[in-house]
Amino acid sequence: MDLRPTLLVIAHGSRDPRHAATVSALCARVRALRPGLRVEVGYLDFHAPRVPRVLERLADERAGWRAGPASGRVREVVALPLLLTRAFHAKSDIPAVLQEAAARLPRLAVHQAEVLGPSALLSAALERRLAQAGVRPGDRRSTGVVLASAGSSDPEAIAVIAEIAREWRRTAGWCAVRPAFASASLPRTADAVRELRAEGVERVAVAPYVIAPGFLPDRIAAGAREAGADVLAPVLGAAPELARLLLRRYDDAVVARARGDRPALIA
Repeated sequence: MDLRPTLLVIAHGSRDPRHAATVSALCARVRALRPGLRVEVGYLDFHAPRVPRVLERLADERAGWRAGPASGRVREVVALPLLLTRAFHAKSDIPAVLQEAAARLPRLAVHQAEVLGPSALLSAALERRLAQAGVRPGDRRSTGVVLASAGSSDPEAIAVIAEIAREWRRTAGWCAVRPAFASASLPRTADAVRELRAEGVERVAVAPYVIAPGFLPDRIAAGAREAGADVLAPVLGAAPELARLLLRRYDDAVVARARGDRPALIA
């Protein structure tokens, strides 16, 4: 029996069916990279299965094993937020959902992994998407990039996006990299594109720093078109770098659990 913790990917969910399709494709890529690892998906809203239901199903499976050779073992789950920044959902929503489930499911040990960003793998995925949209390596010195994220009211998350933009410009050689936000914060994508134009940047590309399509990514795309950006990259989607990053965060959580650095959410 494989005793590795199950990986539970926690997605926000969306009314847009492209969101769930993208999450499914990403998880399929994770399974292909790590054969034998059980990967489940749970949603916070809009889509099924919801996170509590997935945890209940896993706990029910554990209860069915009590008479077998696994008796006495606590089934473990690594809950990995499919989030790029540590904002409200990572700090509040997800811990609350997991704590409530742990209180009801005392035989299930749940460990919350860190969010995905920041990471050099995410920068590599952004560059992959820009290349797919037509940006060539020789274009970097004349191209300004708008790093367009969903946005947040959390100052820590906004500061992280700004730091990612600064670091990406420093390491990748872009003419400029400016953060922009689809909601909650300023500037908007269109304004960031116009600012780069006003500064004389020859070519402007918009790189959505979002995982799956939906309302806010569509707003980013609309802003890019409104302001006349030269290039609009696709969302990160099921990029191979993203799948590798999920496994890295999973492995980090497993190591932290083994060291006792992070106690399980267990009643």
